[in-house]
Amino acid sequence: MEDVLETCIAELAQYCVESPRLDARILASSILKCEPNEILMHARAEFLEHDYAALLTLVRRRCSGEPVSRILGVRDFWSMPFLLSADTLDPRPDSETIIEAALKLVFESEDQKISILDIGTGSGCLLLALLSEWKSSWGLGVDISPGAVQTAQKNAGVLGFGDRVRFCASNWIDALDGQFDLVISNPPYIRADGVSDLSREVRLFDPMRALVGGADGLEAYRKILPGCHRVLRPGGVVIVEFGQGQHNEVESIMRAEGLLRIESHEDLSGTIRCLSAQVT
Repeated sequence: MEDVLETCIAELAQYCVESPRLDARILASSILKCEPNEILMHARAEFLEHDYAALLTLVRRRCSGEPVSRILGVRDFWSMPFLLSADTLDPRPDSETIIEAALKLVFESEDQKISILDIGTGSGCLLLALLSEWKSSWGLGVDISPGAVQTAQKNAGVLGFGDRVRFCASNWIDALDGQFDLVISNPPYIRADGVSDLSREVRLFDPMRALVGGADGLEAYRKILPGCHRVLRPGGVVIVEFGQGQHNEVESIMRAEGLLRIESHEDLSGTIRCLSAQVT
């Protein structure tokens, strides 16, 4: 077993994988059906031939740049496992800033059940994370991709939120009626000419439609923010994520749309990751 792991680690390192030892353990544990921290308990065991072949297949996929989460088909977000598909982004820890901002700004009480609209829901991770905190609230997630909608529905079912959430295909909020207490969104925000600068894990394996936000990266905000007056109740809150250095431009769009009480929220690295605002 130790020889098998060392072989995998060496091959991953050769292809400049950032964490070859950790990735080798995670991939091996997926074959052995154990936790990565239990691998050492199997150190003296021998891999069966078909297990070794399966592990090498996973390692070679990782060497090609495919993230471990894509290989396993699942990513933890807000301490919950989310199924991934080719139509969904791989959730990043930075996006948890939206959850933290929402919990700080909006409060569920016995007489106020929060209604949430998640625009560009992807795997549904943002919406379902909030529903895990607000036990009586409900939400709607929309995405232009029917495949993403199906993945989000699966996640809702697996995680036990099926009776408090609905997902549908929509081009932004064009097909929506009704008003919500909270709008959240992590829309595409990469500039069209910035794709080549992305890591191969993102560039080759995340859906491009969920990454690129037009020539300047701001196309989605020009579609989402003007519609907030229609889909938010008076006093409702909108929170949007964006890329590093885009906060001034997104704030300008918010101000032009008459949104008030604009507040910035930083991720764990101190980068301004999202803005919140309120409608009158």
